[in-house]
Amino acid sequence: MAEGVPRRATGQRRGRGRGLGQRRPQTWEISDSDDEGAAARKVGTQASSTASERRTAAKALRTDQVLSRLAVCVDPAILEDAGSDILMEALGTLGCECRIEPQLLSRSLQWSVVRTDPAPSSVPLEVWSEDEREQLLLLEPQEFLRSAVQLSQVLVLLQLHADLDVLLVASWQELSQYVCAFTKALSQRPSKQYRDSQAFSFCTAGHWASGQQVAKDGSGLRGVWWRQIRQFNRVSPAVADAVVTAFPSPRLLQQALLDCGTEQERLNLLADLPVKVHRGRQPRRVGPDISRRICIFLTTTNPHLLLDLSS
Repeated sequence: MAEGVPRRATGQRRGRGRGLGQRRPQTWEISDSDDEGAAARKVGTQASSTASERRTAAKALRTDQVLSRLAVCVDPAILEDAGSDILMEALGTLGCECRIEPQLLSRSLQWSVVRTDPAPSSVPLEVWSEDEREQLLLLEPQEFLRSAVQLSQVLVLLQLHADLDVLLVASWQELSQYVCAFTKALSQRPSKQYRDSQAFSFCTAGHWASGQQVAKDGSGLRGVWWRQIRQFNRVSPAVADAVVTAFPSPRLLQQALLDCGTEQERLNLLADLPVKVHRGRQPRRVGPDISRRICIFLTTTNPHLLLDLSS
């Protein structure tokens, strides 16, 4: 059995005080602190609203919620095959809607989004991809290969010129496993697209649920710096702790790098920083590789430079 799958079909007031036995006259001060207080309350309200929106979006984009909005339309011609009940039983366990409807292409399945309720306002409409259609066409081997000289040539041509993926399956069980896996992948797409559209996890008070909160007095900035260090490949929390302990801000580290006399000294500035390990384990250091990558990140002016040579 062969199948083709198109990837895309389209204020405060000062109080009074007392002196040494003498009462201070009541005084009033005109200040812009009222505006500051109002602004602070507004920011607090906005932050609370944003957090609530994030929770609503996260719930709406859960796999089980998205599955309930998906419909798999099955052409009636597929049901004529004795093994089709395996496919229908598998689809019935997913939690999506299964419809028996005639399709434009006989013996085909089509996935679509069924919007049963409005999408949360915090979720961009394009995430839902309501107008997008995914199709799967079932063909017997002789139908698929009747005009083909070589199978490999057909597969390449279909992928390049028709935007089709082809999968050869030997049984209805194998086909059912693929259809279920593909349906689950579609249900995860909105969550991944929404996540990719948000700020990085180390951004301050961003739209991303785990964004680092930074107060007006600057508390929290160290956490931002720690998270940024963790973005490098193969940097453990202990290594990030070592770097942030030695240089509590990126500006301090950048200045220390600029003060180095040679390029080699600069690249190895962090290499010998001790890393805390559990009792009984061998002492560790940050190492030259991580030191080199962080150094280049903070000093290079080339936006296309590859930091990780092993990637």
